[in-house]
Amino acid sequence: MTSPAYPVAELGSDEFYATTDPTGLWRRFAADDAVVWTPPSTTHNGFWSVFSHRACTAVLAADAPFTSEYGMFIGFDRQRPDAGGGRMIVVSEGAAHDRLRRVIGGHLARATAGPLARVVARELGDFVTAAREQPVTDAAALGSALPNTVVCELLGVPAADHERLRYLTQFAVGAPDDPRLMSPSTAHLQIMGYFADLVRHRRRAPGDDLVSHLLGHGMSEHDVLINCDNVFAAGNATTQHSVTGAFDGLAASPGALEALRTDPAAVRTAVEEVLRWSTPGPHVLRVTLRDTVVNGRPVPADTAVVSWLAAANRDARVFPDPYRFDIRRRPNRHLSFGHGLHYCIGGALARLELRMLLERLAEHVTAVRHAGEPERLRATKVNGYRRLPVSFEWRV
Repeated sequence: MTSPAYPVAELGSDEFYATTDPTGLWRRFAADDAVVWTPPSTTHNGFWSVFSHRACTAVLAADAPFTSEYGMFIGFDRQRPDAGGGRMIVVSEGAAHDRLRRVIGGHLARATAGPLARVVARELGDFVTAAREQPVTDAAALGSALPNTVVCELLGVPAADHERLRYLTQFAVGAPDDPRLMSPSTAHLQIMGYFADLVRHRRRAPGDDLVSHLLGHGMSEHDVLINCDNVFAAGNATTQHSVTGAFDGLAASPGALEALRTDPAAVRTAVEEVLRWSTPGPHVLRVTLRDTVVNGRPVPADTAVVSWLAAANRDARVFPDPYRFDIRRRPNRHLSFGHGLHYCIGGALARLELRMLLERLAEHVTAVRHAGEPERLRATKVNGYRRLPVSFEWRV
């Protein structure tokens, strides 16, 4: 089912994405409903991949014979498990996952409905004020600043430390401007060190934040640390590329902002289209619990299988004209937040940020235009933008 025309053995390599645009590869394999084997390398033990919407949905279904406990990204499997397996929400199953989801989700829902909405409104107001003063704006700057501020507020990070964590995040995801300045592992260790100090501080002086909330539910400091690290990464390193992607989609769709202004109800479908269009998390990994069949291919137990969400969200059998940004696309069964039991717990918060962004843009802007070529990140874990220069036509 693989095609010799494509360098399929490189699907797990950051170096491949640094020099190659994977869009054509994903498009071909989704159309072919392919199941592709990537042989072992120095960074992984080999894995199967699926690309079509149907196949990805099947692998991620709640009753599918797979587990997330060994890790969720390429490089993890039963032989190389994630150290947070069974203790961090994204790589836990069963009762442990249910408890974490209940405790974290409860606090997240309350914060999203109240204080975090006010944070988003404040940040967007500052952005509009600043953007009016310059002819060209890097939308990726807002893309990284807005979610970083929101998730820092959620976790109780003092405002003076927000920029430091945003700086470290660009290295931690493995796609900085100059990777020689800091390795991803060094950046991640510094982030973990920061949150370890914050957790110890909140043990002594609790506040109205997620760290204090988790400590108050009897979790160990280590478990609070790894789950806060997970929330920070998910709410920051991925959401920023959906926020940036909103500007890219609007620039590719003249008239979209005017349509949003005259039909506010379209904002809801526009948010879902931004999520589909951007798909900031290009893949998720699972490991087979027993011998099974994946899209017609026998796969033995303890084998890593990767679902390429970026390909599934462009599957033409599910999304007509999938490379067109359509703010009224319906239905829109995108997989940007995953599927099944591990559907992203922060989905409501990401939707809030995008909804308020689109509403604010429709209020103040008549058009977004590209002011230079978008510069995309090239990495296995993140699908997004390094820079996106845009200009605005402001409403009088």
